[in-house]
Amino acid sequence: MSARHPHWIRTEEPDQTSASFPELFFDLVFVFALVQLSHTLAEEFSSAAAFESALLVLAIWWVWINTTWVTNLLHTGREPVRLMLFGMMFGGVLLALALPEAFAEHGLMFALIYCAMQTGRSLFTLYAFRGVDDAAFMTFVRITIWSLASAAFWIVGGMMELEGRILCWSVALAIDYASPAVHYAVPGLGRSSPETLDVSGEHMAERCALFVIICLGETILTTGRNAAEHMNSNTTFAVFCSAFLSTGFMWWIYFHHGQEKAADKAETTSRPESVAHNLFTYGHLPIIAGIILTAVGEDFSLSHAREESSLKYAIAMIGGPVLFLAGNIWVKMAVARQIPVSHLAGIAMLLILTALVPFSPNYIIQLAATGILFIVAVWEYWALRPGRGATA
Repeated sequence: MSARHPHWIRTEEPDQTSASFPELFFDLVFVFALVQLSHTLAEEFSSAAAFESALLVLAIWWVWINTTWVTNLLHTGREPVRLMLFGMMFGGVLLALALPEAFAEHGLMFALIYCAMQTGRSLFTLYAFRGVDDAAFMTFVRITIWSLASAAFWIVGGMMELEGRILCWSVALAIDYASPAVHYAVPGLGRSSPETLDVSGEHMAERCALFVIICLGETILTTGRNAAEHMNSNTTFAVFCSAFLSTGFMWWIYFHHGQEKAADKAETTSRPESVAHNLFTYGHLPIIAGIILTAVGEDFSLSHAREESSLKYAIAMIGGPVLFLAGNIWVKMAVARQIPVSHLAGIAMLLILTALVPFSPNYIIQLAATGILFIVAVWEYWALRPGRGATA
């Protein structure tokens, strides 16, 4: 095996298993895209807008998590890898700018940028592994083929009207998300062998955790800005305090127990690639989506605090925490093979809360949802204290 670019490949040295500054810079760009999406959704929240936003969340997450996989495998201290990452950052900014009108006049632009980022990154990684690791090289050959197949639907959809665009982009995302599950199977090339890629579970866990922190931080900043615009009553102040506490409870639920265990599981398993896909590629998607939807709900509760609640508002104020808890259930079950009862109880209480929606103003629903997150956080903390046999 000739070594063309061995210095581009990550090693197990300590300085290469932690997130680097270019990676953190890259994360900020994609959180900007998610903030753009939450603003767009808050301005026009309907069933159609929610479905379109769900497609865009899936697209943004797929670009970010696949780039995280690549930076997990490559050495971000090397100039060519850094240049690739900065190119992805520039593409991410353009993607964020096109995002508000992705289902209108900027559809083709969004599709072209998305495809260029996905395919370009795969080609770069394929070149990096050429002559260094034949198995990894062939995996990225298959990944590139899957990206090209998806790109056809993205570009065709970008040139169609709304209904056709939604259909084509839904097919494209189905192709994207199915590819790891079928081990990038390609006719004539077969499937990638399990555990081909030398994944650092510690690095993947840290990257996802930092992304969650940045998303939660941006939620607080956005909530503060919205509160400043509507700070004209004691109710607004109470809702702002509730929104801040809600974000803090979400931080606690994710970081107090699950994140560290996920990192240990990903690092010590004999199946690092499969476990990383389960924990991070798929498992963190509902967590991020829940944070975004919660931010939209907090926007509603601040700007329409005393209005009678409705299904439209409740989907965000209650649906966001439900998604967040569901994602944590996924991750914690994958780690410990044990159902976190506190999280299931939290989801049940949030669903029961929907019965109050027709009879309560938005601020009451927001305060109640925050109270339920507090109960979940305290329940799990108390149950997992050393020496206790309770079920979290």
